[in-house]
Amino acid sequence: MWRRNGLSLVLLALMAVFLVAQALTGWQVHNEELSQHGAHTLGLLPYLATGHFSSATFENWESEFLQMGMYVLLTVRLRQQGSAESRPLDPSQEQPRVEKGRTPWPVRRGGMWKRLYEHSLAIVFFALFAMSFGLHALGSWRAKCDEGRLQGTLPPSFLDHFFSSDFWFESMQNWQSEFLAVLALVVLTIFLRQKDSPQSKPVEAPHAQTGD
Repeated sequence: MWRRNGLSLVLLALMAVFLVAQALTGWQVHNEELSQHGAHTLGLLPYLATGHFSSATFENWESEFLQMGMYVLLTVRLRQQGSAESRPLDPSQEQPRVEKGRTPWPVRRGGMWKRLYEHSLAIVFFALFAMSFGLHALGSWRAKCDEGRLQGTLPPSFLDHFFSSDFWFESMQNWQSEFLAVLALVVLTIFLRQKDSPQSKPVEAPHAQTGD
């Protein structure tokens, strides 16, 4: 099991560790804010249901899913000479990487199922982005309402908050950083190598070689 699924298991474990760390540190920060305004502090479980936690969580998730969905689509048509993350410039140099085994059932079924399956990766990424974006918007609004009540101001409506610069600042600061990270990976793999990594070209490969 470990040999076949080690990468997924380690990534899942790391995500869980950092999510728990985010919850614990966010809980402390939120309770400090409540104490400063003379409000009652929250236990950990009630904190997990607050806009403070959900906004911060799904704000990051949305940018990750947007990044991956856009990357999947952009790499269909666009190329970057020398990058290990790009398809070859010459289509004739591409070789299908299909190993022997049972073909997925949508391919065997054909028709509409096959067409959906051909684009299923991007579809699911953008569906996850839409879900995370909606939960971020809702959590951010709830957090703003809680903040307003602490400060004695009138909480905004959901639409007022959705079209505010505060909400879009939260999103854009993550979106731009995600595309910067992808850009760095695409460009750095032209010149740099990591032995035995599938994200890198072979160490001996010339810089101009495009694709892995």
